[in-house]
Amino acid sequence: MKPIRLLIIAGSERAGSYNRSLARVAAAAARRDGCEVTELDLRALALPIYDGDIEYGPGVPPAALQLRDALLAHDALLLVTPEYNAFPTPLVLNAFDWLSRISASAPGGGGKEATANKAAALLSASPGPLGGLRSMNLLRQYLGGAFQMIVVPQQFALGKAGEAFDEAGALKDAKAMHGVQGVLDAVGDLATALKPR
Repeated sequence: MKPIRLLIIAGSERAGSYNRSLARVAAAAARRDGCEVTELDLRALALPIYDGDIEYGPGVPPAALQLRDALLAHDALLLVTPEYNAFPTPLVLNAFDWLSRISASAPGGGGKEATANKAAALLSASPGPLGGLRSMNLLRQYLGGAFQMIVVPQQFALGKAGEAFDEAGALKDAKAMHGVQGVLDAVGDLATALKPR
């Protein structure tokens, strides 16, 4: 992987989250490749459920601006998320809903300006055999359409995630690690190509 500034977000922050574990594996691999990595905890942002009355009353929560600023400060996003009922998690969708409501006229710029033409990549993990594949396919459309991100075609879904990690948190299967590394390599190459010269 070419060294870049990589923002990693897990779509689940529950105790024992397989996707949090997979995000840590990816973060460690990216750091070994010389990348500057930030792992952002969406749950710690404590964003309320999107509500127009909040937006037009108190305004967009400051935590949404933190997400925007984190995206602006990095070359690429790696989103590692499970699926809930074959759909991306509410934690991810709610955060990006708020991000989309930051106006382009806001100090620091708009939420969609922070995502437009930014490299992105997807990983997922699930106890089931598909590994969260359906969520990734929907996220690809969502990020590429609503947020104009450039999502690399390479992706990796870790099935049977409950059996995939050893006691140290590493992936047991070399093929699975190869899949993660392939996604990292692809997003690193794209982010490098997109950097201004």
